[in-house]
Amino acid sequence: MIKYALKCRDGHVFESWFASADAYDTLKAGGHVSCVVCGARDVGKAIMAPNVSTARERPLSVGTPETHDAPDVPAHDMAKALSEMRDSVEKNATYVGGNFARQARAMHLGDSPEKPIWGEANLTEAKALIEDGVPVLPLPFIPTRKAN
Repeated sequence: MIKYALKCRDGHVFESWFASADAYDTLKAGGHVSCVVCGARDVGKAIMAPNVSTARERPLSVGTPETHDAPDVPAHDMAKALSEMRDSVEKNATYVGGNFARQARAMHLGDSPEKPIWGEANLTEAKALIEDGVPVLPLPFIPTRKAN
């Protein structure tokens, strides 16, 4: 796993984890990397540096000292955006649990009709999907429920 600091065309800075550097490149080339704040797909790697705060009163925010041109996004705004993303995913996609890799591959191969799904895959399954060109991406949250 690798974590990248990313920055969209509008200056929003955020971090995301990827299975590998190649996985990031594949997802980016496929248009599957987007800004968590505004949804823009014009996203690139930003300079990574530890976020060191010198004042205890400073609110937690997304951004690094090197990104003076990028606005800091308060943590509560990020939490709201993630909550809205979760609500949208849960409303518009079917939770398939641990069957995610099998169902995503079947849709990619045309063996089952395409529909929006979300679920869980282990690292080996996720790597195999990405290597085979199946358009998937990690969600920044875990399910609140389990389905059998």
